[in-house]
Amino acid sequence: MLNKKYFSGLRWKGNVYVALVLSLLLVMALYTVGRLGFYFFNLSFFPEMAWSRMATILLGGLRFDLSATLYSNSLFILLMILPLSVRFKAWYKKIIYWVFMVVNAFAFALNTADIVYYRFTLRRTTVSVISQFKNEDNLGRLLFHFLWDYWYALLFWILTVMLLYFIYRKIKFSGPQFTDSIVSFCFGIAALLLSVYLFVGGARGGFRSSTRPITLSNAAAYAETPNQIGLVLNTPFALMRTASANVIKKVNYFSSESDLNTVFNPLRTPSDTCAFKSQNVVILILESFSKEFVGAYNGDLQNGHYKGYTPFLDSLITVSQAFQYSLANGRKSIDAMPSVICSIPSIEVPYILSHYSGNKINSLASLLKKKNYYTAFFHGAPNGSMGFDAFANLSGFDHYYGKTEYNKDADFDGTWGIWDEPFLQFFAKKMDSFQQPFFTTLFTVSSHHPYNLPEGFEKKFKGGPKLVHRTIEYTDYALRRFFNTAKTMPWFSNTIFVITADHASAEIQVPEYNSAWGYFSIPIFFFRPGENGGGLREEIIQQIDIMPTLLGSLHFDKPYVAFGRDIFHDIRRPFAFNYLNSTFQIFRGNYLFQFDGAKPTALFDFKKDKFLKTNLLDQLPDTVQNLELSLKAFIQQYNNRMVDNNLTAEGSLLKNLKK
Repeated sequence: MLNKKYFSGLRWKGNVYVALVLSLLLVMALYTVGRLGFYFFNLSFFPEMAWSRMATILLGGLRFDLSATLYSNSLFILLMILPLSVRFKAWYKKIIYWVFMVVNAFAFALNTADIVYYRFTLRRTTVSVISQFKNEDNLGRLLFHFLWDYWYALLFWILTVMLLYFIYRKIKFSGPQFTDSIVSFCFGIAALLLSVYLFVGGARGGFRSSTRPITLSNAAAYAETPNQIGLVLNTPFALMRTASANVIKKVNYFSSESDLNTVFNPLRTPSDTCAFKSQNVVILILESFSKEFVGAYNGDLQNGHYKGYTPFLDSLITVSQAFQYSLANGRKSIDAMPSVICSIPSIEVPYILSHYSGNKINSLASLLKKKNYYTAFFHGAPNGSMGFDAFANLSGFDHYYGKTEYNKDADFDGTWGIWDEPFLQFFAKKMDSFQQPFFTTLFTVSSHHPYNLPEGFEKKFKGGPKLVHRTIEYTDYALRRFFNTAKTMPWFSNTIFVITADHASAEIQVPEYNSAWGYFSIPIFFFRPGENGGGLREEIIQQIDIMPTLLGSLHFDKPYVAFGRDIFHDIRRPFAFNYLNSTFQIFRGNYLFQFDGAKPTALFDFKKDKFLKTNLLDQLPDTVQNLELSLKAFIQQYNNRMVDNNLTAEGSLLKNLKK
């Protein structure tokens, strides 16, 4: 038995383990401060938040803060718990200090950045953002604009780091815990082992062997609505948990392939006997163009006096085939590319950035090339931006036209690309040189933050309450100029035009659009020169419907894979799918159904209940069962085909032959 004299020198004041715990508690406290800042800076996205609900979110967030704190401070923890006397040397303490400050200042910078970036994506930033921006050659300029425009986030970060600095300086530790060196070392070994055990349990989110490490989806346990999940999480945790995640995995809601295909089958085998129509196809994808901005969709707002900011598009919709409930399949520009062109939505990770982005796919470009179409993609940004040129090549486009091909830097907006008005003129004139039939897609850039206007246009477009409104007016003007030019050209009358957006804007003025359906509401309409399309229809349409609808309109007669439907000819009921904060959403009929992958979470009559206040989950069990079945079939087809590289008709036929 050890003599009591060995413990007579026990030091409690300046204890290194007490200092370690206090340091980690300080970091967690500042994560809570960051969560409150995140909430107050994005107040409009969390309407009617009760403090009892906020308390649940703050308490639930501690699990994720603890995990992020432990992972990011693992080197600091190791340096503190090594049972060596060198820990108490001045130079060693200085190393510990700088490790602690630099690591946590960087973690808080990431966390604070989402105060701003959240409104664009409506979820915490994951590791996919690195791939998203890796091809941008103007990151410095973009960063400067964001820091300038969102100075309050920079100030919030500086204040957070100052708190970290001043409070951490007050946490002191000195000397071994015991005067006897042998006892001190043995105690240090025991403390190290205990620390490792506590670290593993805290980082994983639990100590039971059956407990899987917590991930983003666990945040739903503390949230009532999908948008609250972003409030529960913190950004360093989201980044670390998705760093090596293989998000898309096979699921088996249906054990039988025939049962699955009966509910939903993306393989399209046209039975159309009409001759193929060699019409040109032009798709215009408008940057951040919310349906909220377009007056024609919002005749019921402000007692019928709402005008919007798109007088030209309003006039075009009256002679087009448009749909009252038109929805995006994602919240990012890179979500839109595969949705619009390939009828492939994104789930969690944008398809372009997923592990399966190299899969063989069919697209409007690759399918129409079988009918001798010339295909080209236009994007006024610097070549390589967002990886659009690579995806255009993968999709089968013959040529890509970007800032390099435009070759006139005087029209560069200094941030994102060529101003929309001159680039749309370039687009029209280029098409005039193409051999018909052709298929082209253009992606605009000017209605993007920082919402600048070309020189000489500042007084022409006054906009509205939001700065984005004036750039919406400018792009609408650029579209008017484009159509005025195009209609003088011989190809114009033999062309189907599709006008849509990549995603809804982060800038929301109308309260009704601050909802799980409003976040995805964009224009989608089809214009055929010389035809009166009939204006708005009371139907649901989504971006992934564009490809099969166009192919149906042209009487395309070859099989292909599409997750959307031909809105004019498909006998199946219209629906729309999207994914928001670990929640799958399906719109059908009057209803918005939400599902977390394991169980239903909500059912709303989104047409009548625009603010989604009344959850009908327990009131309409038959509707819930039908929608859950449809959504599970959609998810299983998507996930399993993605993993099996089975996204073409040839792949589906080969799979059937193997059986």
